[in-house]
Amino acid sequence: MTAFTGLVSDPITAEPQAPARSGLVLAVRKVDGAEFDRIVSGFDGVCKEQLYRFAAVRWPGVVLEPRLFELERRVVGGVLMMVQKLPLGLARIAIAKWGPMLADSGSSRASETYQGMIEALVTEYADKRGMMISLLPHASVKAQNGQYRALLARGFRPGAALPYPDRYLVNLRLSDPDQRASFDQTWRRQLKRAEKAGLVFERAGADRLGEFKALYATMTDRKQFRDHSAFETIDSLMELDEPARPELFFVRHEEQLVAGAVIFKAGERAAYLYGATNDQALPLRAGYFLHWQVIRWLRDHARAGWYDLGGTDGYSGLHQFKKGMVGDQGVIRPLPPVLNYARSPLAFWLGATALGARELLNDIRRKIDARHPSGVRPDLAPTILDNSSL
Repeated sequence: MTAFTGLVSDPITAEPQAPARSGLVLAVRKVDGAEFDRIVSGFDGVCKEQLYRFAAVRWPGVVLEPRLFELERRVVGGVLMMVQKLPLGLARIAIAKWGPMLADSGSSRASETYQGMIEALVTEYADKRGMMISLLPHASVKAQNGQYRALLARGFRPGAALPYPDRYLVNLRLSDPDQRASFDQTWRRQLKRAEKAGLVFERAGADRLGEFKALYATMTDRKQFRDHSAFETIDSLMELDEPARPELFFVRHEEQLVAGAVIFKAGERAAYLYGATNDQALPLRAGYFLHWQVIRWLRDHARAGWYDLGGTDGYSGLHQFKKGMVGDQGVIRPLPPVLNYARSPLAFWLGATALGARELLNDIRRKIDARHPSGVRPDLAPTILDNSSL
């Protein structure tokens, strides 16, 4: 799930700590995938990686276990756990990417609720079923990542981290003048040029997904990059009900499609999923125009407070583009390392060893990609995360 880099701690030799228990005592309810997606699509903390329909296509080799958490018969959170069998059937590990999710992150009891969900996961997967649990929290919009710190306090230990962990988050709750003032000078200048080029922005329905796929295929053929994204999930995502179904946007120039984007809009954090351009997009600065219009649309039609642009994979040009869009009213925050927990040292060792081997393979694949004939190579130095900065 993450790329291999220097470990924040040694997950192979470290033994689990004996943490203090905290948080609310929550009831756990098993549900099927369709009900889970329907309910969690209204959560503040919902993201595509925690949707059953997405995960079933993206990770077909794991067992998916959707769970809802309740307090006084009211749903307060949820998680999609992925249970993966290790080689030779030696053990199983329970994985959640950007889960568990809070239904109401603004609640006065949000922190206690999150701790209660973690406690329930520890009880089920570590205590009862003897598994190692591996969780990856979101990058936080705040200076300190509360979920990361809660997991550390519960005895989870940091594992592998992304080599380029920064995530770029645009503040969506600004007026047009304030948003434009937030962009850096270069970004504003390029946007002004795009606005003079006669570009047209439009929102499209799911029935036009084929047009986006054609644009995306043209782009990938032109750039000749190896696509390791989850693009194969796009059909399933577009079949979801509102508000979980992503939005599709296009930019036209003289009646021709030059750029498009698929945007996840549910919850408190919208996310840029996929983008596509043709040869004309760069000289027209279509990317600037597209994102500007998406920001305005999300502000006016979604409840999200932030627009997550994702990372950079080490490319300085992408860093400059996203940094300029984030501006002085947005934030750039690191994605924490994976955090692992097991009750027994053996379960911890087996799980961490298996994850470490997989991350090493990912690192090898990334190095092979860097030698691809397209000539596109990361040009930023990898980041070594400092625990104290999270």
